Order: sequence, then structure tokens, then C-alpha cells
Amino acid sequence: MININNLSVEFNGNKLFDNVSFTIGDKDRIGLVGKNGAGKSTLLKILCGKQSADGGNIVKSKTQTVGYLPQEMIPSSTTTVLQETMTAFDEIKRLKTELNAVNTELACREDYQSKEYERLLMLQEEINEKLNIIDVNNAEPQAQKILLGLGFKHEDFHRNMTEFSSGWQMRVELAKILLQKPDLILLDEPTNHLDIESITWLETFLQSYYGAVVLVSHDRCFLDNVTKRTVEITAGKIYDYKVSYSDYQILHEERIRSQQSRMINQQRQIAEVERFIERFRYKATKAKQVQSKIKMLDKMERIDVDQVDSSSIHFLFPPAPHSGKVVVDIKNLSKSYGEKNVLNNINLVLEKGRKVAFIGRNGEGKSTLSKIIVGEIKDYSGQYNLGYDVKIGYFAQNQAALLDPDKTVFETIDDIATGDARQKIRNILGSFLFDKEAIDKKVKVLSGGEKTRLALAKLLLSSVNLLVLDEPTNHLDLVSKDILKNALLKYDGAFILVSHDRDFLEGLTDVLYEFKDHAIKEYYDDIYGFLEKKKMQNLDELNLKDSSDKKNSSASDKQEKPVSRNKLDFQANKEKEKELRKKRNRLKNIEEKIETTENEIAMMEQQLGNVQNADFFTDYQNKKELLDSLMAEWEEISEELEN
Repeated sequence: MININNLSVEFNGNKLFDNVSFTIGDKDRIGLVGKNGAGKSTLLKILCGKQSADGGNIVKSKTQTVGYLPQEMIPSSTTTVLQETMTAFDEIKRLKTELNAVNTELACREDYQSKEYERLLMLQEEINEKLNIIDVNNAEPQAQKILLGLGFKHEDFHRNMTEFSSGWQMRVELAKILLQKPDLILLDEPTNHLDIESITWLETFLQSYYGAVVLVSHDRCFLDNVTKRTVEITAGKIYDYKVSYSDYQILHEERIRSQQSRMINQQRQIAEVERFIERFRYKATKAKQVQSKIKMLDKMERIDVDQVDSSSIHFLFPPAPHSGKVVVDIKNLSKSYGEKNVLNNINLVLEKGRKVAFIGRNGEGKSTLSKIIVGEIKDYSGQYNLGYDVKIGYFAQNQAALLDPDKTVFETIDDIATGDARQKIRNILGSFLFDKEAIDKKVKVLSGGEKTRLALAKLLLSSVNLLVLDEPTNHLDLVSKDILKNALLKYDGAFILVSHDRDFLEGLTDVLYEFKDHAIKEYYDDIYGFLEKKKMQNLDELNLKDSSDKKNSSASDKQEKPVSRNKLDFQANKEKEKELRKKRNRLKNIEEKIETTENEIAMMEQQLGNVQNADFFTDYQNKKELLDSLMAEWEEISEELEN
């Protein structure tokens, strides 16, 4: 157990924490939440000893260990992946040295009833228990298992760390922490460096972890799946909820409403008391009561409503200009980096208005294909044709790093703005939370979230009909992610989205393309349906393997085959029913969109004779084309359901 007592921290004259106290239990799963800049990362640094507080203290056992993964770091190892991972067990040497010292001292003492002898015995027991938990005799198999879970392949183990990107090197740092099995794991935005498969593996690992976990994340699904307790940091105070993130949101709203109600009641009470005082202040017969009321007001603890930071980015993408029906046409495309083949004979057709997600493990070619589509990579084989009049807006995975660090926020936008947009630069920046002071800041002093917002703002300066967004939600807070998602839902052009954020992807796309083994596979499903399907595929493979093994076993084993087959049939039927439900839901959504679009077209047709605006007629034509597309999709799904 770790006790945080009266913690106080000031930053630039502002109090991040003001006499904050709470406790971390031995098996707690805590999510730290609060707006950007509230002090979440600072608290993690204080808990791991990398930063000191201005006041208060943290009480923990001498033998308690802490593992900390920061948001960003610059790994510098030149060894292989496995060798670097195995350095996690260097802690064992320290523990064994400490244990030898304790054993030596115990052997020399005879004060068996003293408190010091009892302390040494407890320390000896704690160190032995820690060594048993780490399981040093099984070190390398453990390391390999965790590396595989975090997305590495067997052939990666003996590759040099310098061959991997910083994100993959951060996975090695995470693996080392998990192998050390500290009493407390502190994770600051761990999902930024992981793909969907690695995130789900990490969730399972942390759910059953023997110690405590405290994490900061903007991945709502990850928070819900891992944490059972939510600690909110706001205005220097701590609010502790014994629930996961989604439940916390409900309780948070209830708390604010309760505070508002209590404050209104108190203000009404204060007004009544003040009226009594004013009315009878000069009456001698009421003097005692008046003084009593005055003292009551002086002693009353005033109820305040916590200041909720409701500021958030607000924007919509400009309407997509007209383009041909096919936006992207790729045939037999292959791409290699030296001897490493990334994409092999890829075929993909993206039609106008389609919403597509690229998913799969990191390193499987998602970003590579995105760069080919936007024209950043040109040395590939096969055919790639961009559709008629297609204009691309691109958000690169390292978009923030591509910004000129020596330019100001205003200059970054001013350099690319043209026409009427030049008159709207301050408004555009304001919608992305850059106020009058912030627009004069140099890019190099901006936070990761601010750089991401600035990069998104650049997308608004040109009207495009194909957005290619590679991990746009990294460094965005939960509210900003919701705003971006809403803007994409309302965007009438096509987009390709590379993301590992399940909550962000849910309900956003029409088609998923899984990148695996140099190829892509198309799924007409949402992200959670895809993940369930992947589990089913793995289970089918396992069952088929079991059946193959049973062929070579005894007759009694063969009798079990029908059970596995029945189970497979049941699961297949269950999956089929799930697919039918999804198609029916999709059909219902399309019918609603058709009704809405028809109503909008009808309203516009009433105005056709009175409008001379070219944009109006373009919008009218786009809606007619959208209606045709929806009707075609409705017919296709209806036919599938009938079949």
C-alpha cells in the first residue's frame, strides 16, 4: 500500500496539487483522468521518484518497487531486442545482494526478540517473495512470451534495437517493466505505441497482474477494460471514484449537478439570513438574534461548483468537391524496403464517399500504403491510379514532427493559407484552442496535443474529397477525439483512417482492411465485430488443429470429434446470426439516411428557382449522387438478406 499525504505542487505560479491525499492499494487498477495540463503526468513522475513535490510526502515500504513508462523517451540501446529485454533481470542481482546482506546480519545476531531482528526477518521474507514472483529460472521464456504479446516476431529477437522505430523500442521498455513485476506499474499513454492486437494483449496481462497499476490514457476502451477505480485531478484537487471510466463519467456529472443544487440552496439560505439581518439590525429586541445570524454567516463553509473546463476544439471539414466515382484504384501493387517485402500484389478500389479504416499490427504496411496513395512514396511496382479530380488532405503519423519548430503557430498557418482563408486564420486557430497569446508561440515549445491540433488545423485550409489520416488521435484528449470523430461522421468525402483506437473507430467506417503477411483482407464490419471475428477465426484454427491431432490418437479420442464439430457448427451459426443482425442494422441506418437526404433534396428543390449560388447547385448535385449511392447500397444489402 502507498499513501500520498498532503501533496502540493506548484508550476509557473499555479497549484497543480493543493494538499492532495489518497491511497494506492496493493492490487488497485487506477485510471488518472483530467484535462491536459491538470498534472496527471506530473503525479506519475512524483510517484516513481523522478520529480519531487513542493509539500507533503509519499509513504511506502522500503522494498516496494515501481515501474514507470513515460509518454516519450529516447532509447539508446545498441544490443539486440532480446538482450535489451533481458536487462530487466538486472534487478535480480540487486535483490540477491541485498538478501545476502540480510542473511549475513541475521546470522550474526542473537537478539531474537528485538524489533530490529523482526524487521530483518520481514525484509528477508519480502525479498524471497519478490524473487519467487520474478521467477528468475524461467527468465528467457518469459521475456520471449511478453515480446510476442507486444507484437514482436521470433525473428525480431536477434535484430539490433537500432533497426526499430522509437515506437517499437518503447515496446521493449514496456516489456522490461512487465518482466520486472514491480509492486506498482505506472503507465503514461502506453497505447500510443501499440496496435490493436498488442493493446488487447496488454489489457489481459494487466487485468490479472499481481500488483497495482496506475495509468494515464486517452483510450476510453482501454481505461474501461483495465481500471476499476478512477482518480480525477481538477483545479488542484482529487476526486476518487471506485468505478471504471465510463461509470465515472456518469458520477462526475451527478457530482457537478449536486454541487450546483447545493450551492443554489445555500445562496438562497444566505439571502434569507441577510434579509433578516438588514430588517432587524437596529431593533434592540432582535439584537441577540441578529448577532447570532452574523456569526452563522461567518462560520458557514461556502459551497463552490468545481470549474469544469468545457473548452474544446470545434470544427467541421469543408464540403468535399466533386470527383469521379472511383477515388483510388490499386492493382497488383507491391512494395519492398531492400530485401524486406512489405506489400505483395495488393488490390484495392476506393469509391467516392467511402469511409475506410486500415488496421493491423504495426509494420504490416498501413502507413506505407497511405504514403503511396498520397504520393509520398513513388518507388513501388504495380498500378496505382488516383481518381478524376481527387484532391487529397493528408495527416501523417509524424505530422507534428514535420512542423517547422522555429515558426510560430500563426506563421505555420499563414504560410499555406490562400484567398479568403487568410482573413480567417485567427478564427481557425481559435477553434483549435489557440488564443491570442498562443498563436505567437514557437512550434518547438508546444505540447504533443497542441502540435496535433495545429496539424489538424492545416487540413481545413483546402477543400479536399479524400482524407488520409494516419494515427490522428495520438496526443488528443478524450473530448478532442470525440470532436474529430463527429467531424469525420459529417464529412461527405471519402477517407482512409489508420488507427488503433477502438472507441474512435466504432461506428465511423464502412469497410475495414486488415494488413497481415504482406496482404490485405476486406471486412464489411465495424471494429468490434472484426475483433470478435478474429477471436472466432483463431478458435476455429485451434479446433481444427485439435481435430487433426485426434486423428492420430486413440479410438476413445475419436469419439470426441463430433463434439468439436457440433461446437464449431454452433459457433459458425452464431457468427452467421451476428452478421445478419449487422446487415439489418446497416439497412436500417441506410433507410434513415435515405429519408433525411430525400427531405434535404426536397427542401433544396423548392429553392432552385430563387438561388443563383454555384455552391448551392454543387451541394444539390452532391446530395443527389449521395442518394443514388445510398439506394444502390440499400438494394445490395436487401438482396444479400433475401439470399
